[in-house]
Amino acid sequence: MTTTTTAEEHDERETHVTGATVWLTGLPSAGKTTIANELAGRLRDGGRRAEVLDGDEIREFLSAGLGFSREDRHVNVQRIGFVAELLASNGVTVLVPVIAPYADSREAVRKRHQTEGTPYLEVHVATPVEVCSERDVKGLYAKQAAGEISGLTGVDDPYEAPESPDLRIESHTQTVQESAEALYALLTERGLA
Repeated sequence: MTTTTTAEEHDERETHVTGATVWLTGLPSAGKTTIANELAGRLRDGGRRAEVLDGDEIREFLSAGLGFSREDRHVNVQRIGFVAELLASNGVTVLVPVIAPYADSREAVRKRHQTEGTPYLEVHVATPVEVCSERDVKGLYAKQAAGEISGLTGVDDPYEAPESPDLRIESHTQTVQESAEALYALLTERGLA
C-alpha cells in the first residue's frame, strides 16, 4: 500500500521538526549542564531530537589546545555556535550549557543563527557566585582559593551577564525539574517544543 503525503501534511511535519539552539550561560557550577540534561531527556521522551553540547566535552574534542584567554574563549564559543547552528538547522534542539563569559561572543553566535534563520534562545542560569562556590562541582573554586588556578570566571576573570536573556533561571531557588520546566514552557511558547 502506497501512502501519499499532501502538501499540508508535509508542511505540518516540517514545522514540527524545527530545531533551535538554547544557549545556557552562567558561572561555573551554576547548574547549566544539569538543567540541559534534564530538559534533553524530556524532549527525547516527547519524540524530539535533542543534543547537549557540553562545554567540557567540546574543549576536549573540538577545542583542544585552546587556553582561557579572551581570544581563545571567543574562538571556542564561535566553534560551539557553528556546530549548534548546523545541528539546529537540521531539526535538532541543541542545548548548549557553556559559560561563554563575554557578551560579544554570545551576540556573534546569535547573529550567525539570525543570518541562517535558525531559532536561538539565550538562557541565563543566574546562580550567585556564593552558591556556585558552595556547589563547586569540579573543585574549581577551591583550587582558585588555594592559588592553584587563576582566571576563574566570575571570581578573578570577568563574566558579562546577559542584560536581556530570553529566560533567566535562578536555579538556587528551584529544583532542577522546575528549572527545566520553565525552559520547556519557553520552548513551547515559541513553538519549538
